[in-house]
Formats: sequence, C-alpha cells, structure tokens
Amino acid sequence: MTKVVCPGSFDPVTNGHLDIFRRASALFDEVVIAVLVNESKKGLFDLDRRVELLREAVADLDNVVVDTFGGLLVDYCTDHGITAIIKGLRASTDFDYELPMAHMNHHLTEVETVFLATAAENSFVSSSLVKEVAKHGGDVADLVPPHVLVALTEAQNFHR
Repeated sequence: MTKVVCPGSFDPVTNGHLDIFRRASALFDEVVIAVLVNESKKGLFDLDRRVELLREAVADLDNVVVDTFGGLLVDYCTDHGITAIIKGLRASTDFDYELPMAHMNHHLTEVETVFLATAAENSFVSSSLVKEVAKHGGDVADLVPPHVLVALTEAQNFHR
C-alpha cells in the first residue's frame, strides 16, 4: 500500500489545496493531510478549526485522512509508514523553495517527494492571499470551498 502525506498549515484550505488532494487520492492508496502544529505562529484559524475545515472539505474522498504533526516531517513519515511527500507547485518559485527540502528529506530518511503542478486556474491561489483579500472585503467565493467561505467571513467579522 502506498501511503503519502500532503503537509501544510492550511490556514485556510483553498480550492488549490483540494485540487492537489483529489489528484493525489487518485494516484495513491492513502493520502494523509498533515496539518503543521506551530505554536509560535498565530494563524487566522486555530489548529482544531483548520482540521475541522479540512475534514469537511475532503469528506467525499474515502482514502484521505487528516492528521496533525509537529517537528520534522520525515519523523512523522517514518512513524506512520509514509513513503512520499506530495507538494503542489504553483510557480517556479515554489520549486526553488521546495527542492532543497526534498533533497534534505531524502537525505535524512530516503522519503521521496512528488511534485504535482497546480491546475492553471489555481496557480495564483494561496491561503495568505485569500486571507488578505477576504480581510479587505474582496470576493474569494470561487477560491475556497463554501464552508470555508462561511468560516472566513465569520472570522473576518470577528476580527474587525
């Protein structure tokens, strides 16, 4: 069985993330979406809410599970029998950032990294941009799942 991981903060999950999750789920037996625990970084959504939003977003994908991790991703991979890391690439800058990490991860544990090119319609979508646009009242309805849009709207109204 081929078990892979898609790591990230997912604050919030976007349609670009979902595209990568769906495509990975068609290629591999099990996909673990691993949400990074970073106590020093304050996100829009706390860890539990991000996990909740992700689980709802992938509820229709039988071979996708959501978990959390802290520390080194390769240690998580070793502990959970994961053979590869899935990373979505939007642009060449993503590749430049991700390639050294892929080499280091392979050096440490021989875990492979698989790069999936993001669909063209999602090439500009990032959690950071979605939050920034939503914060200023911009329309992000076609960039996130409907339940995430509701959560974003509630969070933005709360923080104003």
